[in-house]
Amino acid sequence: MQIETDLTGKLLIAMPGIGDPRFERSVILICAHTPDFAMGIMLNRPMEGIDLQEIIDQMDIPQQVGLEGVAILEGGPVATERGFVLHTDDVICDGATMEVEDELCMTATREILAAIASSAPPRKFVMALGYAGWAAGQLEQELAQNAWLIGAPDSDLVFGDAYEHKWRHALTRMGVDLSRLQSDAGNA
Repeated sequence: MQIETDLTGKLLIAMPGIGDPRFERSVILICAHTPDFAMGIMLNRPMEGIDLQEIIDQMDIPQQVGLEGVAILEGGPVATERGFVLHTDDVICDGATMEVEDELCMTATREILAAIASSAPPRKFVMALGYAGWAAGQLEQELAQNAWLIGAPDSDLVFGDAYEHKWRHALTRMGVDLSRLQSDAGNA
């Protein structure tokens, strides 16, 4: 099987039986992928007991809009105290915003939170604490072991709030028949 060399902007969809409960049924947007590392944000794990309003209040960011009830995602097990915002490209923070794919960007600064709390926020956004990370060759090895499927993102998968349905949505969008998906697939 030929594995793509740059998965930036692609989705990783966990196969059943991935073997790591942190990633069971996860959907991850790969934000950066080089020969040295890969990093992505889990899109379907909202955190309990915290919302974006609480983050804005903790950081004492002036705001012009209410953000109560806006979910914060568990982005992954690495750097769980750091915030990452996936957002549309209508707001760019000079020197800090990284283009992920077409109109999709990632920014990890206070400036993007200030924009979100302002009267001119990005059209769409989602914030996560932490990220999923892989060392050189690690993601490629997991792909070769059939731990992940690779898919294309859409707006609902990235920004939608139907978190419990994203894994199934990502698979059916790819044409995967869930009744035939096995957790112990091998290599041919």
